[in-house]
Amino acid sequence: MPSVAIIGAGLIGRSWAMVFARSGWDVRITDPSAETLENTPRLVRAGLEELASHGLATDPAFAAGRVIAVPSIAEAVHGVDLVQENGPESVDIKRAIFAELDRLAPADAILASSTSAIVASQFTEALSGRSRCLVAHPVNPPHLVPLVELCGAPWTAPETVSRAREIYQSVEQVPIIVNREVEGFVLNRLQGALLAEAFRLVGDGVVSPQDLDKTLKDGLGLRWSFLGPFETIELNAPGGIADYCRRYTGFYRRLTEDPAKPLVWDEENVKRILEAWGDAPALEALTRRSAWRDRRLAALKAHKNSQAEM
Repeated sequence: MPSVAIIGAGLIGRSWAMVFARSGWDVRITDPSAETLENTPRLVRAGLEELASHGLATDPAFAAGRVIAVPSIAEAVHGVDLVQENGPESVDIKRAIFAELDRLAPADAILASSTSAIVASQFTEALSGRSRCLVAHPVNPPHLVPLVELCGAPWTAPETVSRAREIYQSVEQVPIIVNREVEGFVLNRLQGALLAEAFRLVGDGVVSPQDLDKTLKDGLGLRWSFLGPFETIELNAPGGIADYCRRYTGFYRRLTEDPAKPLVWDEENVKRILEAWGDAPALEALTRRSAWRDRRLAALKAHKNSQAEM
């Protein structure tokens, strides 16, 4: 039976535990917080039961039984095939964790980080086993959004990337290969470009934040839930992508000559956006909203699973 060590039992770590447990892997999960670790089995079981209610997992009780919370990294990594690290977004912390993982994990185990933006070369260079290290960046929450960005450092062995891709595919994720290191990888660079323009449009008073959100969820997002941008533009001109570029290149060139500037993130502009957005919801309301989001994502994923690809 394949096994995985999950380092960090926060939202992402628990979600990874569900991904692997529902696919038949043995999971050992650890966290420096004793309270977090104590609550993990219950939260993982609840998450698997929710997946099962949408037809996205079978026998949640049995799957949850594959997840064992352990108090140390040494116990978590013993004999595993893969380590999935989910620590804070800090180079120094990741450097320390990966030094420990490289020392304690089996020599043939892949060491993967869930980091959202930090490239692997910043925290694996000094490791003797650096060739087995890479980034495997998921989308939150990975048990509902299957994309995983695989990005190695310059010294990551090609076999490591290939084997990682096979592993994530085997647990029903959708891995992509990022061919060279760039901060933020692919997803967050795309998201960052869209957010910067959104912050500019709202900050400049062009549109309200509520109407901007509608533009995505009731406009672009409907297509993007099953088509990528290249697939989209291929269908938006009679002659495909080349025709689309001939028709609209002038417009897009003018847009990219005046991109959103870093000042859209300045305090003054953020204040304007917050005022337009309205009062921040209480923590309890945010928790309910997050649960609603996860239910909608599960329903969407179940629907997409039921549809045949063309």
